[in-house]
Amino acid sequence: MASVIKIYALFLGSALLMFGGGLQGLLLSVRGAEEEFSLLALGLIGTGWSVGFVAGSIMVPMIVRKVGHIRAYSVMAAIGTITILLNLLWINDIGWIVLRALSGFCFAGAAMIVESWLNEVADNKSRGTIFSIYVTINLAASTVGQIAMSITGTAGYLPFVIGAISFICALLPTALTSSPQPRPLASAKLDLPLLIKTSPVAAVAAFCCGMANGSFGTLAPVYGYEQGLDASGIALLFSIAAIAGAVAQIPFGRLSDRIDRRQVMIGLGAGSAVVGLLIVVINPSAGWLMYVLFGLYGLAANPLYPIAVAHANDFAKDGDFAKIAGGMLLILGVGLAIGPAIASVLMSSIAPMALFIITAIFHAAVAGFAFLRMRVRKSVDAADRAPFQPMDRQVTPESIVLDPRADSDAEDEVIVRHEPAVPEELIETTEPKRDVQDGTV
Repeated sequence: MASVIKIYALFLGSALLMFGGGLQGLLLSVRGAEEEFSLLALGLIGTGWSVGFVAGSIMVPMIVRKVGHIRAYSVMAAIGTITILLNLLWINDIGWIVLRALSGFCFAGAAMIVESWLNEVADNKSRGTIFSIYVTINLAASTVGQIAMSITGTAGYLPFVIGAISFICALLPTALTSSPQPRPLASAKLDLPLLIKTSPVAAVAAFCCGMANGSFGTLAPVYGYEQGLDASGIALLFSIAAIAGAVAQIPFGRLSDRIDRRQVMIGLGAGSAVVGLLIVVINPSAGWLMYVLFGLYGLAANPLYPIAVAHANDFAKDGDFAKIAGGMLLILGVGLAIGPAIASVLMSSIAPMALFIITAIFHAAVAGFAFLRMRVRKSVDAADRAPFQPMDRQVTPESIVLDPRADSDAEDEVIVRHEPAVPEELIETTEPKRDVQDGTV
């Protein structure tokens, strides 16, 4: 019973964190446009988040080793709360860029600490279920946070205060726990040469997805604002894209388990590029056509990165998943940081719809490179592939450890620790339980 309470308390903490993150990210883009920040400044706000998030993924494990999980999490939640309140008190483009970087750092740290507790209660039998529930909750909570802006609006203090309350409430499940602190956080295992050697397609896809997703996530709200949508319309627009993308991960992921994953990547990349070009050509005003196009964009674009991770894992040797996924995380982060800055310059010099020129270019690059690689390298037989796993939009090194595909990595390490009991309702297979202390089954 204690394990059940602990796991669902952690899910609640993660949901509150993602709710605040979804609300804050959309709010700053729209409110910044209303405050007449330049497009470059709005793009750099997105860049600041990505730089802070990657820095947090690398540096927070060192902080946790010094002060412990609970204290580190409390600091992250407190600074994250202060940051969003300062966004309200200090409405300045340069200030928001700096604050957004700090927010990304704290968000990465808080997410990693929650994930480390989930890793502590996950074994080989329950890991897949816990990971799936965690991803589903995060996607749902982030989308609900975006929808909340349609209720709070963007004017005044209300949306900032609600975001701050969400961040500080996310602290409670870990602050009140009486369980022993988990093992030290996972550090990002970066081996870019190994990633490129293992799967050039995955490396290129990670960068291109970062460029496209970073540009879209930061500046698409600005595009909606320039096209005449109010806060409610922008929230609905983003929610449609997010929900379509989350739902699409399962069927496209399962399809990639059966056929060459690069064929699925070609289809999704080409589809995303075509939708982007349609938005450029039509440049729809506020109305049903814009919602349809954004839904189609989310449907095609969002599953690309998880399928690229699965493709890289198909060719990875046992024990290399964390290194390869960590390398993809770094490349994705570089793209997420660069994309918004480049897209903002293009939008300033051409028109707001030029955002989708960037997304179309990089999605087409994924499709084209995957097509070329199919002529060079055969795919792995379907029977030898690890099953596809849906992924959250924000991936940390602890997310990689929680991913059930990392089981072989864990088996290569000697970990001597007490394995907590896992609730029976979270166990979905009948695989024999492995004793992590002596490796027997």
